[in-house]
Amino acid sequence: MAAVAIMAASGGYFVAMVMSPEPAWQGHSPMTDALPDKQTEDLLGQPRPDFELNDLNGAVVSATDFEGNILLINFWASWCKPCIEEIPMLSRLQTSYSERGVQIVGIALDDPLKAKEFASVLVINYPILVGSTDTILTGLRYGNRSGMLPYSVLVGADGLIKWAYLGALSEQELEEQIIALL
Repeated sequence: MAAVAIMAASGGYFVAMVMSPEPAWQGHSPMTDALPDKQTEDLLGQPRPDFELNDLNGAVVSATDFEGNILLINFWASWCKPCIEEIPMLSRLQTSYSERGVQIVGIALDDPLKAKEFASVLVINYPILVGSTDTILTGLRYGNRSGMLPYSVLVGADGLIKWAYLGALSEQELEEQIIALL
């Protein structure tokens, strides 16, 4: 059953990102509008799903490692232009809010070496977790049924999912969402 879900998510992603005549990240479309919608409304207010993924050094990191923090999980990839464009903003927010209990975590659907190279070049100051099939499954559990990137989920310090967004993040809107949880 899990294999079918993985194949469906991968296939949907492939069709949307590779076969579309124009990149999904360009312009304004329902795929880049803020969620919730039918895709995630059942997720909001629910406990965040657990995950165990490897960091860039191969160490296993679990969602429980971040308990008690406001957690922004950002799904991205090195080949995703809007993902790369929002990373400096995420690093700024990590610096600004880390002392107030906010933790940003990037989950890269990518080759570990490629993700590590990007993290180094972009000077990412928050944890990066990386994988392939396990990352796709984690994204599905966090409400990204379309498999599109970037995709972000905000979890309150209480461990409940508060907000989800598909598409490139607006710094102002994200900061407003974070502040509302402080």
